[in-house]
Amino acid sequence: MRKLEIFLTAIILLTFNQASAAKLEINYGSSKIYTQADMDSAIKIVKKNFGKWKGCRLKNIRYAGDNCNSSENLNWLNDLRPTENFAQCIEFFSDFYVAKKTNTIFNPNSEYKNWQWWLARKFGGDWQLVTFGY
Repeated sequence: MRKLEIFLTAIILLTFNQASAAKLEINYGSSKIYTQADMDSAIKIVKKNFGKWKGCRLKNIRYAGDNCNSSENLNWLNDLRPTENFAQCIEFFSDFYVAKKTNTIFNPNSEYKNWQWWLARKFGGDWQLVTFGY
């Protein structure tokens, strides 16, 4: 009987985790610069960082469009990290919800829309989260 309880609990937890992950909407938009794999590797970093925010639930992530990879934005991100010499940058927007009781710096029981995530990389390199916010 104990094995059955453990098995059923595992099934419930697995189902809950899959349902939670399925609620995240990702909009890749259309890009002539980045592949979906490029975007997925950047989104993975965003999700990892966001996962550290207690009491917050990420609702969606949207690619900002190819115009974000401008020389002006690239210069700005290189100014933020002068030793990196980034060659490409990418921006995402996200919406997220903050629970009623939370230990974060965000307003409880609130929704934040169009939160910006800026990542950059050297040619052939991995994405780095450089800055985020409004």
